[in-house]
Amino acid sequence: MAKLAKLHRSRNNRMIAGVMGGIAEYVGWSPTWVRLLFVIVSTMSAAVPGILIYIILWIIMPKVNNQSYQ
Repeated sequence: MAKLAKLHRSRNNRMIAGVMGGIAEYVGWSPTWVRLLFVIVSTMSAAVPGILIYIILWIIMPKVNNQSYQ
């Protein structure tokens, strides 16, 4: 699996917008584990809903391009 040089939304590991897939590629983890961790943290947090964080990341994370990968 190619590692992202910068944090971008993933083209290959996407379910909705590629946010969690992009984070997983950036840190070198499995996208499944990142998604699972996000769901667990989101359900445990009463202050900020996970869907709000996801939407904000979707807006600020750029789309991936060919130069994004090392």
